[in-house]
Amino acid sequence: MKLLILYFSATGITRTIAKIIGDKFAEIGCQVTISDITSSADRQKTFDFNAYHAVVFGVPIHSWRAPKAVTKWIKTLNGQGKKCSTFFTYGGFGAHPTHYSTGQLLGNQNFIVVSSAEFMGFYAFDRPGRKAREDRIDDSFFEVALEYAGKTYKRFTGEDNTVLEKTNYTEEQLDSIESFKFNVITQLPTREGKSCSMCLICEESCPTEAMKAKYGEADQEKCIACLACVDNCPENALKIKDISDSWSFKVEIEKLTGESMKKQKSKLYL
Repeated sequence: MKLLILYFSATGITRTIAKIIGDKFAEIGCQVTISDITSSADRQKTFDFNAYHAVVFGVPIHSWRAPKAVTKWIKTLNGQGKKCSTFFTYGGFGAHPTHYSTGQLLGNQNFIVVSSAEFMGFYAFDRPGRKAREDRIDDSFFEVALEYAGKTYKRFTGEDNTVLEKTNYTEEQLDSIESFKFNVITQLPTREGKSCSMCLICEESCPTEAMKAKYGEADQEKCIACLACVDNCPENALKIKDISDSWSFKVEIEKLTGESMKKQKSKLYL
């Protein structure tokens, strides 16, 4: 079986999981091609889905859904009736309908979504002041990745004909949830007028071309708050508003505690 894995990874966590999953599919006999769709240029490429038996999409979760840049890109695809699967990385908050809303988007583009999984990753908003557990990559990743590859393979081959369920959340509801995140942040990544060495890494690593090194701030219309620019800046010159004061509110609405966050595990949606 020829398998294409496409991943979006602003800070590297999803890329790591894509490679782990690719290795697991290869172990059970798949011929795996892994392709990065993080940059705007990468998302302009044309993929010949007819060259593959199935496709896997890997992306982080941003406020209950796939990143805006990814959902926009999905709407340009033609799945040609191919079976596909999804996997997501997130820091422990707001997974909710992501598996199913992304599945519906892919279904609208003529893909048949058969399974999904989520893997615990770094919580990006720890940087501006929140306190979620940071180190989430452990041996369980490999165990869940192996189980995911094995069960998804059976669905790709038709040995198991189950497909993923749908969600009742509308795109308008998810838009509202996503906009709330930006209301909390209020200040997108910026150097606050300070100088830097102009290495341009922040600009080059931005998946939506929102960050302009010359001006030292992100374009509000393009920024998806993935914090790739902050994560990749070698001088720690870029800052984002301290949102530690919203931490107690965040854990209250998510009904989580420090102990329950430690117990969160990667899991399958089959």
